[in-house]
Amino acid sequence: MSLGAHLVELRRRLMISAAALVVAMILAFFITDPVIDFITAPIDRIAEAHPEVNVGLTFTTVTAPFDLRMRMAFSIGIFLAAPVWLWQIWAFIMPGLTRKEIKYTIGFVVAAIPLFFAGCYVGSIVVPHVIELMATFTPEGANNLYEGKQYYDFALKLMLVVGVSFVLPVFLVALNLAGVMSGREILKGWRVAILIATVFAAMATPAADVVSMLLLAGILTVLFFAAAGLSMLFDRRKNKRLKSEGLLPDADV
Repeated sequence: MSLGAHLVELRRRLMISAAALVVAMILAFFITDPVIDFITAPIDRIAEAHPEVNVGLTFTTVTAPFDLRMRMAFSIGIFLAAPVWLWQIWAFIMPGLTRKEIKYTIGFVVAAIPLFFAGCYVGSIVVPHVIELMATFTPEGANNLYEGKQYYDFALKLMLVVGVSFVLPVFLVALNLAGVMSGREILKGWRVAILIATVFAAMATPAADVVSMLLLAGILTVLFFAAAGLSMLFDRRKNKRLKSEGLLPDADV
């Protein structure tokens, strides 16, 4: 295809993705109420635990409530429309990939998407504990009044960060396949990985629920070692192939 044909194809893919996003945003706008109830549940618990403190969401402008719902509709709409725009991206770049690159890309997507949504689910568990923990630092006599837009941005960004953290093992494998890091180099960081997983699990679970903390920390640790082990397996296969082609001395295998 010529450059002009590529641009026409890109415009068509973008228009389809935009149309899907608009439809998803319209649908998402009507489910903002239960989402607001869900993310403000920690505020309700803080208010019950400290009736002497004024706690709640605040809106500083006339249009702020509507702006909040539009922001929510946009972010939720991106998730609802994900099957459409992900397919449009894939359909646009796939013709330029080799068979090997297509196989790696499909494997990456199949592994990353479930892990990302699993991380977002864990993030929905983390957010209430973080909000309640931060509220304990409120000085005596002060109030906890959360501006609606900032409160939602904090909850959403924290969930996304946790979701991305679950995908990091997949990125480690991708870096290994790209030749940036070897499996042994990934494995060398196991002490730091276990420490980070344990601290994260302690924040994500109630203080009294030790079993849940150990379970979550174990899952994160297993994901890390699985990424390291898979990377070492890929390194071994690569070294064997190079040896058979006479490009690698026996001492380096």
